[in-house]
Amino acid sequence: RSGKYVYKPIMNQTCCPQYTIRCQALSFQTSKSHKKVLKKMLKFISKGDVSKVVSEEEPMDSHIEDVAACDFAYKSGSHVSQSELTPLSVDHTERVENEDKDTGVTKEEVNVQKVESGSLQICADKDTPVPGEPSRPAKIVHAPPKPGKGADLSKPPCRKAKDIRKERKLQKLLQNQMCTFEGSPLQAGDQIFLLQNSKSKTNQPKTIEDFIFVSLPDDAPHKLEVRLVPVSFEDPQFKSSFNQSATLFAKYQMAIHKDTPSDCGENEFTRFLCDSPLEAENAPNGPECGYGSFHQQYWLDGKIIAVGVIDILPYCVSSVYLYYDPDYSFLSLGVYSALREIAFTRQLHEKAPDLCFYYMGFYIHSCPKMRYKGQYRPSDLLCPETYVWTPIEQCLPLLEHSKYCRFNQDVKAVDEGRIKELGRVRVLHKRTVMPYSVYKKRRKGPSDEASVQQYASLVGQTCSERMLLFRS
Repeated sequence: RSGKYVYKPIMNQTCCPQYTIRCQALSFQTSKSHKKVLKKMLKFISKGDVSKVVSEEEPMDSHIEDVAACDFAYKSGSHVSQSELTPLSVDHTERVENEDKDTGVTKEEVNVQKVESGSLQICADKDTPVPGEPSRPAKIVHAPPKPGKGADLSKPPCRKAKDIRKERKLQKLLQNQMCTFEGSPLQAGDQIFLLQNSKSKTNQPKTIEDFIFVSLPDDAPHKLEVRLVPVSFEDPQFKSSFNQSATLFAKYQMAIHKDTPSDCGENEFTRFLCDSPLEAENAPNGPECGYGSFHQQYWLDGKIIAVGVIDILPYCVSSVYLYYDPDYSFLSLGVYSALREIAFTRQLHEKAPDLCFYYMGFYIHSCPKMRYKGQYRPSDLLCPETYVWTPIEQCLPLLEHSKYCRFNQDVKAVDEGRIKELGRVRVLHKRTVMPYSVYKKRRKGPSDEASVQQYASLVGQTCSERMLLFRS
């Protein structure tokens, strides 16, 4: 939606097909680049650290690593040539290593680990890349130096830093257990048990909540607070922060989208992001905040630096728009706010069990800057012909060959909600609600059945009997 204007594209006719995308919030797993953004925010708040590389991303755009992973154009050949592999500088190696010492190599990046001695060999993945899927990263193999070529045979063979850390953790754990048993030696079986427990704890991936709701030191230089404010001029919080929020919107639009001051004044802000077709509702089995349209305001040290416009609905949280202070673009607020909204969806689910999806609007594969939405996994795209949700991994290879695709591969499948009885479409005529079959008999002049049929085919049978089609 845009303000009160709710729209649906005609997918097989528009130049840039827009597919509805939803993220399964309850099963969401943070990628390595998502963790980087969360850690960057945490370091900034707790220590005041500012990233040296200033982000120049569009709103909600993901990191360069994500954009590269989402570019599904692939090269011919099954292996990475040696010329395509460039050596990593020492600074880059240390920076990547320090980002996440507890994780190994992932699909998105190679985690370079330091070794005490020896050399590094880079080899391509033996699997042949599949068309339509992102190429897998090169594996880094720690190979011991060959005898006779400058190797120091007196040194032990090189080992992975990750294995060394695990061994140190186990030794520390064993020492603690030794103290517990007052010096009595542990049996081999006890050691294996401790090792298994140690692995199970360290291998558990961190969730968004582990990064967001972490305890901060008392002397933290910054304070970040996220406030959920209903979009209503009757709400005191919304009313008191309106001017600051509108000013931030104008600053964002002029800096990021090059709008003129007249394009982003208070009237435009109200029409675009404050007006809503939704009415606030508090259901007994719904979340405490109720359903409707809201602004999630990000307050940093007493001022608003970002606002996420969202709709809270019975089955999902829908992201409408995000605007932020360009001075804080180094914090990747687009990615950070999306992760916060996913975490917020999971919070609401605890009170409202049916509310479990996070909608990010439309996924436009033909627009590279919009592909970032596909990096929030697991996600589904909606088939434009049968309206069946399909995992995005199955959709991407199809979209590489054609901008418009039917994702449902069952050729016999049809839209179960398609219009079946045109006469039951509800019409508003002269302040009177009536079925189209009655209006058709009363109508004078040429038939308008073709336009009503098009309208009904877009909204479906169920919605056509709930909505009112205005006829003059």
